[in-house]
Amino acid sequence: MKKYIIPLICYLFIILIIFNAKTITSFLSDTISNKPVLTIPKGDIYAKKDDFLFVQNSKDYIPYSYQDLINIFYSVLNQGFEEFTFYCPTEYKECLNDYEKIMSSEELLTHINNYVHPYHTIKNPLHASHTESGEITIKIEYIYTKDDIEAVNNYTDKLIKELYNENDDYNDNIKRIHDYIINHTKYDIERNNNNTSPYKSYIAYGPAIEGYATCNGYADLMAIILTKLGYTNYKIGTTSEDINNESNGHVWNAVKIGDEWLHLDLTWDDPVSSDGKDYLHHKYFLVNNEELKKADEGEVKINAHNFNPLYYQEFKTTNES
Repeated sequence: MKKYIIPLICYLFIILIIFNAKTITSFLSDTISNKPVLTIPKGDIYAKKDDFLFVQNSKDYIPYSYQDLINIFYSVLNQGFEEFTFYCPTEYKECLNDYEKIMSSEELLTHINNYVHPYHTIKNPLHASHTESGEITIKIEYIYTKDDIEAVNNYTDKLIKELYNENDDYNDNIKRIHDYIINHTKYDIERNNNNTSPYKSYIAYGPAIEGYATCNGYADLMAIILTKLGYTNYKIGTTSEDINNESNGHVWNAVKIGDEWLHLDLTWDDPVSSDGKDYLHHKYFLVNNEELKKADEGEVKINAHNFNPLYYQEFKTTNES
């Protein structure tokens, strides 16, 4: 009986190798080439599944082009990772150079960050390190604290319950929320003028809890609500590369209604008046590019909406390359 045991074991071993040849070959190849194993953690509940024209969710976090790198940066922020390591493949010769281009452009990182959920807004600067062998590690700090998120979620859930009516169309529902936020929020002039304020007006906590907001706070709060209502959206913004030196950067909302992308700007619909009175406008409520431009060319010409269509391609017109 013993003389059959060893041949039987050998036979079973050969069968095992045949059925697992691909896995074993891959393992040996990775071991011999020293190819690193990429660990991809699970994202949090605020990660978007949406892909956009400028940024898309990375499928494998392996870059082979500059766009792949942009997608990885977007995906890392979108998933809410606090730290993530990925690797440049040997085929992508310019990988580290392109990575350094992205890291050196705070403007580009800001535009990428505008696509993620507001709770994944990063603290600038973004920290990253790399080795000569092509290992890149990104470490992220986020602006919103757990307490901020809990407070804003409680506020927005209550607001939606009170103002949203499933029997009404999108225009009426979004308008009620738009109007409510404006009627219960003042623009934080002190932070805008002096970059200092007792309020967290630069995030959704400001307008939701404290009643004060800058453009970032208005846009964050509206983005959170739009997401909870099921609308695909992101923040759209101008930065110093897009506007002249006489104006500060500005942020507002972009939302997809049906098949059309529209602008929504609560900041400019809640203007700071010279007479001290509170005003509510709808000039920037769900408008397309043409309507946005027309609103900016009113009695007082505004240049705060001069966004770069390279970054917000859903709004690119046919005559723009």
